[in-house]
Amino acid sequence: MRTPILASLAVLALVACGKEPEKPAATPAPKGAALKELGAREGALSIIAWAGYVERGETDKAYDWVTGFEKDSGCKVSVKTAATSDEMVALMNQGGFDLATASGDASLRLVSGGRVQEINTSLVPSWSTLDPRLQNAPWHTVGGRHYGVPYQWGSNLLAYNTKVFGKTPPDSWSVVFEETKLPDGKSNKGRVQAFDGPIYVADAALYLMAHKPELGITDPYALDRKQFDAAIALLQGQRKLVGRYWHDAAAQVDDFVNEGVAASSSWPFQVNLLKSKKAPIASVIPKEGATGWADTTMMHVDAPHPNCAYAWLDHSIQKKPQGDLAAWFGSVPVVLAACKDNALLGEKGCETNGLGNFESIRFWRTPVAACGVGRECVPYNEWVSSYIAVIGGR
Repeated sequence: MRTPILASLAVLALVACGKEPEKPAATPAPKGAALKELGAREGALSIIAWAGYVERGETDKAYDWVTGFEKDSGCKVSVKTAATSDEMVALMNQGGFDLATASGDASLRLVSGGRVQEINTSLVPSWSTLDPRLQNAPWHTVGGRHYGVPYQWGSNLLAYNTKVFGKTPPDSWSVVFEETKLPDGKSNKGRVQAFDGPIYVADAALYLMAHKPELGITDPYALDRKQFDAAIALLQGQRKLVGRYWHDAAAQVDDFVNEGVAASSSWPFQVNLLKSKKAPIASVIPKEGATGWADTTMMHVDAPHPNCAYAWLDHSIQKKPQGDLAAWFGSVPVVLAACKDNALLGEKGCETNGLGNFESIRFWRTPVAACGVGRECVPYNEWVSSYIAVIGGR
């Protein structure tokens, strides 16, 4: 074993011979650790995103927050659309992507699975402009470390056909959960849709919170066995009413236009698209409240283009793209300054999109077994298997 004195003599000998001593190799950063500094941009960037989240003006020229980024950064953007959080997690597990706009029912799964890396917020110059309520949100912050940059948030909506409901909008989720006669005199059977994702169990639980208080549900993502079984029973009854389970936003738009859908859970994105097509559509947050999503742009642990990824992370929270995205999707910006002086969003756009609902929305979260001191809840894997059985009619 070489002692410090011998090592020093060896260095002196190399210098005396006119040779530079070799520098010790840098200690590599632990896998998943935040980058310490940025380098040259790689010229490409791949993003997994929800439909409508990364627009380059192909659907409407007014909505484009990609072209300018590509020109300024030199990073060519490619987008893979994911229809559900489970699909997004599967794609991130597969690898080969840089970023994903993960919702709260996926983000912590990606962290615990070691699929995403910590974000060095000092390399995101606009971090300080974020809504303070979101900077340390529990769906992307673990142990004081940030694993993403907030992107947008909003509420799941009850979309309905105004020709069916007339001038009086539905005020309850009962129109999609319980068999009933709609205002046009016809049953809702076969005329409603439900979301094709296990997290929809929380929507059933939220409905039961209001209509079966004896179950004692206080958190739709933390259900004990009795509460979970009641939610599944409600969904099994709903199965007889559902004409289609949706996960493709574009397909749902077509269904409302062509297939006579009367009501469904939906996103503001579909409602806005339908309105742009002059379809008889409107939406409401019913009296029971609503679930919602707060999405975070997360970087893959093996992102092939980390420097372009960091460039996008900062671009994505600039005032202009934040306001444009909120106008396009019907969501709420994570940068409150984006609510002002945006021609597409308008002065009241953020209020219309639900800015004041933050405290009342039940944001998507991955259910876990350990849900409180001395309390055991049904974990997400059972939500998955049970909801698959519901959709399959079992």
